[in-house]
Amino acid sequence: MIVTTTPSVEGRKIIEYKGVVFGEVIAGVNFLKDFAAELSNFFGGRSRSYEGELIEAREAALREMQKRAARLGANAVVGVDIDYEVLGKNGNMLMVTASGTAVLVE
Repeated sequence: MIVTTTPSVEGRKIIEYKGVVFGEVIAGVNFLKDFAAELSNFFGGRSRSYEGELIEAREAALREMQKRAARLGANAVVGVDIDYEVLGKNGNMLMVTASGTAVLVE
């Protein structure tokens, strides 16, 4: 599956548009990761625990989007966009959404 943020795949011709596809992931961040992030915030530096959570959520959203495109018979997704939102009463949930247009290229 070719996945690209561009509207086309260089050197390939889009022969059929299958439709818009999405992949959504909502991930909770636990107390220990919150605590570790607060320490990073206080002392400075990067929050490896949050970065890891973000990477996992993004990759899962992209995988879900690709699965949905494959179910439509696509072999590529063009115009991919990834959005992030913080949810929950205490802002302890992360939502990652990947979207794009499922296409068949030759």
